[in-house]
Amino acid sequence: MYRLARAATCIVSLMGSGSRPRVEQGFMNDLHTTDPVHMSDFQAQWRGTRDATLAAVERVGASGRFVLGAEVAAFEEELSAFWGMPLAVGCASGLDAIEIALRCAGLQPGQRVLTTPLSAFASTLAVRRAGGIPVFVDVDDTGLLDLALAERALEEHRDVRFLLLVHLYGQAADADRLARLRERFELLVIEDCAQSIGASSRGTPTGATSHASATSFYPTKNLGCLGDGGAVLTASAECAELARSLRDYGQTDKYVHRHFGLNSRLDEIQAAILRDAFLPGLSDRIARRRSIAARYDAELRNPHLQLPKRPEGSDGAWHLYPVLVSGSRSSFQRHLERARIFSDVHYPTLIPYQAALDVDRSMLLTPLSKAQGFASREVSLPIHPFLDDRSIERVVEACNSWRP
Repeated sequence: MYRLARAATCIVSLMGSGSRPRVEQGFMNDLHTTDPVHMSDFQAQWRGTRDATLAAVERVGASGRFVLGAEVAAFEEELSAFWGMPLAVGCASGLDAIEIALRCAGLQPGQRVLTTPLSAFASTLAVRRAGGIPVFVDVDDTGLLDLALAERALEEHRDVRFLLLVHLYGQAADADRLARLRERFELLVIEDCAQSIGASSRGTPTGATSHASATSFYPTKNLGCLGDGGAVLTASAECAELARSLRDYGQTDKYVHRHFGLNSRLDEIQAAILRDAFLPGLSDRIARRRSIAARYDAELRNPHLQLPKRPEGSDGAWHLYPVLVSGSRSSFQRHLERARIFSDVHYPTLIPYQAALDVDRSMLLTPLSKAQGFASREVSLPIHPFLDDRSIERVVEACNSWRP
């Protein structure tokens, strides 16, 4: 499975003319003792962050303050400085962050929100929880929302005043084009940056072209915590003030509730761990993801695996490395599994076709043919920052050796 020379010497021993191949025991032992290549490696992460994590927990425990204290405030300042955004407001999840951002932008019940059909369901779930009605246009060859189609849809549907853009796979959508759409149609733009911290479009960070943006600290994210969490980022002091109220039951002061809010407070322990253990090394981890992606780009040479087009001007953060499979996707994934390489699919069912979302034709502003192509063909390869060079070689060899 791994190298042709190894396969030639270890896999098959012919027993003479007409005899059946015999699998040698040495190869089977090698197969079962080879370390698997996972989509994430939280054990390696723990080895590198254990001391800082435990020190952070000790500090919070000794403080006696566990919710919305000094650690959350300090992390918000450090996150906004890293991102290049003026203000950050921590909350309990990426889903909550999107909902809060939409509500801060003024979304009212029944208003329509233009968004992508190809994403985690949480993006659209947030629209519904905020009272909005999601409407969909297709993606382009990058897998991100097709901004040309979005422009035509906005011309035809002047009642749509909100746009929720998802920077899928950690790639940055075209910030210049997004800004032109915002200005031409007076759109209130929300950016879902759950996969794109550290990504930029021609030097503009994702999240900087909107009224407010949202990110997630779910453990698999480029900046993940040891549990769940999220944040709203904005340049608007008024938006940040409202977000702080909405995350805390809608309070503007203790026991003074001006809004119907959420219980969506980032824990002090998670904020402290993010500050001490994960945020300081984030630039290096993103750089490692980029170097792995560059190797895949250069070395994957299988005509049955297509690399999606990259958004023009994107300097991606490479949360995911997607390939599009020509042939049986399950066959390709089984081939990887035999080499003890794990993969995943993002996302096999388009959001409008999820049973939880009661979609009618008026919500589909264009056909979704390209999005369906991604849904039926996409496979994500391992690209976490703890992959060693030999693991990268194994992924490349397994991919290049597969045939439908």
